[in-house]
Amino acid sequence: QVQLVESGGGLAQVGGSLSLSCAASGRAFNYDMAWFRQAPEKEREFVAGLKRRNFGTSYSDSVKGRFTISRDNAKNTLYLQMNSLRPEDSANYFCAARTTASGLITSSMPSQRAYDSWGQGTQVTVSA
Repeated sequence: QVQLVESGGGLAQVGGSLSLSCAASGRAFNYDMAWFRQAPEKEREFVAGLKRRNFGTSYSDSVKGRFTISRDNAKNTLYLQMNSLRPEDSANYFCAARTTASGLITSSMPSQRAYDSWGQGTQVTVSA
């Protein structure tokens, strides 16, 4: 497992942008990574995923074309650039990592059970 710390959340206006970061501890950062979010009284849902070695990305339909997931291996950091924000994007955003040797196939990236490390979350609020 690895320690993950999210940052960058806050208040944004509809149509605005925010950039989230997820800093990972340890030396190796070549993990399958993902962002999930959870709104009040709703289940946690997949937002975006990035395979190890940048072998591919996956996005939920609700954020496709508006959000971009990326990583900087030199900084051990995962990012989520969020543009054209909507009120329904308001949620607590979590970073997740899969640190096991076996990598994920694209269809498995949205599964929470695929990840063994989670951050504490960062709150995003989008207001009209």
